[in-house]
Amino acid sequence: MDVNSLVQTVAIYAIPVLFAITLHEAAHGYVARHFGDMTAHAQGRISVNPLRHIDWIGTVIVPLAILYFSHWKFVFGWAKPVPVNYSALQSPQRTTMGLVAAAGPAANLAMLAFWALVLRVAVNSPLAAMAEAGVIANLVIMAVNLLPILPLDGGRILLSVLPRRPAEHYARFEQWSSHLLTAVVLFAVFDGMANDGKLMAKTFAPLGSFANLLVRAIAYG
Repeated sequence: MDVNSLVQTVAIYAIPVLFAITLHEAAHGYVARHFGDMTAHAQGRISVNPLRHIDWIGTVIVPLAILYFSHWKFVFGWAKPVPVNYSALQSPQRTTMGLVAAAGPAANLAMLAFWALVLRVAVNSPLAAMAEAGVIANLVIMAVNLLPILPLDGGRILLSVLPRRPAEHYARFEQWSSHLLTAVVLFAVFDGMANDGKLMAKTFAPLGSFANLLVRAIAYG
């Protein structure tokens, strides 16, 4: 990818991605505050200011490194997680924990719908490329966060609906699953350096194909 194409791609995706991660994290904090936990509110995390949610390693350094080493074929990153004190949530705590976790993906779903509407209305305008990026970014962020792996949102949601004893056993795996996610990040960087990111791109190819089908269906269906 040449420099001009790279700059154009970054310009198109910057706003949709920043809003996707910002509103995702702010939604967690907002719902947590609604159910009694003021931690995110006290730290100023219920905000649409992207700078309050950016993790400079996970949002900037790691994605740029993976993009560079994979020759711009694959990207992976994360935002600064919103702090939640689950013991401060209203009872039943497991139910409210699940609602707090679901708030992030729900925000991405709402933004996906918004960008889909923009794409449908402005399909032949310059705004269409940004709307398409918004659909894809929110779909990917929502899908990845809904994986039933702690500490991802999907893991928290699963933990909230499991019977108490299986939930206790499942919660014990969080320390190991956190290491697993770290290993995925390291592998993504290594795959980019040694293999142009081909393995990670192949792993996420079904999600990418579905995103492209969804975009075409919205624009031309």
